[in-house]
Amino acid sequence: MSPAEALAVLAAGVGAGTINTIVGSGTLLTFPVLLAVGLPPVTANVSNALGLVPGSLTGAIGYRRELAGQRDRLIRLGTVGLLGGATGAVLLVTLPSQAFHAIVPVLIAAALVLVVLQPRLARAVQARRERRGTTAPAHGGPLLVAGMFLASVYGGYFGAAQGVLYLSLMGLLLDETLQRVNGLKNVLAALVNGIAALFFIVVAHMDWAAVALIAVGATIGGLIGARVGRRLPPAALRGLIVVVGVAAIVQLILK
Repeated sequence: MSPAEALAVLAAGVGAGTINTIVGSGTLLTFPVLLAVGLPPVTANVSNALGLVPGSLTGAIGYRRELAGQRDRLIRLGTVGLLGGATGAVLLVTLPSQAFHAIVPVLIAAALVLVVLQPRLARAVQARRERRGTTAPAHGGPLLVAGMFLASVYGGYFGAAQGVLYLSLMGLLLDETLQRVNGLKNVLAALVNGIAALFFIVVAHMDWAAVALIAVGATIGGLIGARVGRRLPPAALRGLIVVVGVAAIVQLILK
């Protein structure tokens, strides 16, 4: 890797760490750069997964205030995320590389619809609960568990727009603010990427120079993203999620 290529990978890591902490989809920055500097697709994917873990950790630390009081929820969803991430990692090395290509844009588009409609849907669900005299499940119920498992399988497999899927599911099924949900998303992304990366270290070839460059950049980006993301009002954060999600769909379709 030449100095210019190394700088490009480092810069992509900073950008990915920042956007992952605020929304998700940082892989859409790093993965094409790794391919451009000559890494094979699977090597680029597994190196990227490991390199982005430190950025998810610094992003989660930056959101520690929003995580207060969510320990039990995090344990439950974190366990689901670990199982899903491990499953996705296994699928990556056993299924054809294009196995998810057709369905992923549809998943992201559906998630964006949920993100846009979430305030209205949440009000409708709350009104229905009030009429029935029931309360929202503290941890989202079986529907959230199933959805988060499937989203984590995808995260362990590839992960582009993984954060968008998480935000749409938790934003709809948890009675929480979008910022507190975002804090959860950052921890879950770190767990899923981490378990997938551990599996890849054992069974796949890593480009350790790329891992190190992305890790340094993502760590810096995670700190930046936490400072920026926590200051965004809900409407602005929702708008950014939609913009990033649409960009992900376009890139995946044109891929």
